[in-house]
Amino acid sequence: MDALDRTFRHLVLTIQARYPAYLAQPFEVAELYQNILPYRHHRRELGLDTNQNYELVLLQLLSGARDYLVVSDQMRERLARELASPSPDPGVFREFSTSQIALSPAGVRRVQSGSFGDAEPALAAAGRVSTEPAQRVAAQRAQPVATAAASAAPSAASATAPMPAAASRRAPSGPNATSSVTTGPRNVGTPAAARGSNTIVPQAGEQCRYCNGVLPTGRRITFCPHCGQNLTVVNCHACGTELELGWKFCTTCGRPVSAT
Repeated sequence: MDALDRTFRHLVLTIQARYPAYLAQPFEVAELYQNILPYRHHRRELGLDTNQNYELVLLQLLSGARDYLVVSDQMRERLARELASPSPDPGVFREFSTSQIALSPAGVRRVQSGSFGDAEPALAAAGRVSTEPAQRVAAQRAQPVATAAASAAPSAASATAPMPAAASRRAPSGPNATSSVTTGPRNVGTPAAARGSNTIVPQAGEQCRYCNGVLPTGRRITFCPHCGQNLTVVNCHACGTELELGWKFCTTCGRPVSAT
């Protein structure tokens, strides 16, 4: 499951939990990135390190990639051309902020049935190139930095020549050396097991509030074993701030949690 698959799956689960009407009816593009799935509230679940990577994934999703969304032909063609350009603009989808989109019924059924993670040959092949626009943009933006670093290398070497101790701290060379220039999007993330600091002990028969799966009893857990959602937090329905279980008021807008 790549970033595009993961984003669509999380989108369906979020809509199912908080905006169930959108499972079967259209909504505006702006509603997607402003209210339903804003990066600031969902970056951890999406596993996307930067807002640029988030926008590139939305660009693919809104272009109709893998038919996860039902979009207009005009938007599909415009965004597909942008993705195919040498240096795509990640935020170009905002030109269609008032356009109507809808979840693919087939995609929703796959997520709800739990079979969405099953790799299909066509999707697996598409997944290998789905991050190509992000890698291309990052490589192009890193090129001037690499050129500047190479031109500065001779003067830096001469300045540190009389100082063996400083030279010994320079980056190691060889196959295990780490480059100081990033040529693609960084995909280093916090392991899922370390993301939640709190735990809960489900009661017998208690179900996940996101996917309705039966939770294991008699043990402390942080994430749902069926859908992977963090069960130790809730979101304020007024402003979307992430809150911990047991909090009585939102830390951002002050709304009572019981009233959200």
